Amino acid sequence: MRTLMFIVAGFVLLAGCLGAAKLLCNGLADAMRMATIVFLALWFVVAAANMWFGVAKAGYSVAEELPIFLLLFGLPAAVAVLVMWKFW
Repeated sequence: MRTLMFIVAGFVLLAGCLGAAKLLCNGLADAMRMATIVFLALWFVVAAANMWFGVAKAGYSVAEELPIFLLLFGLPAAVAVLVMWKFW
């Protein structure tokens, strides 16, 4: 359940980045590129912090947390790249 909440949070963050970039950038291509770059950086930090918490505080091993990290980061990141590619 926690993994699903993090993935949904990733999509919410992506929507926020896309909305903010659309307001701040002139062209659609510039907005998409900027939103994707900002989102990927922010989402990597969030997913890495979640992995660190799982290893350091919850007692999981890196081998147990790595697939969760890849899912948490990879799914919203792939959607962000696909959205950028479609509208670029």
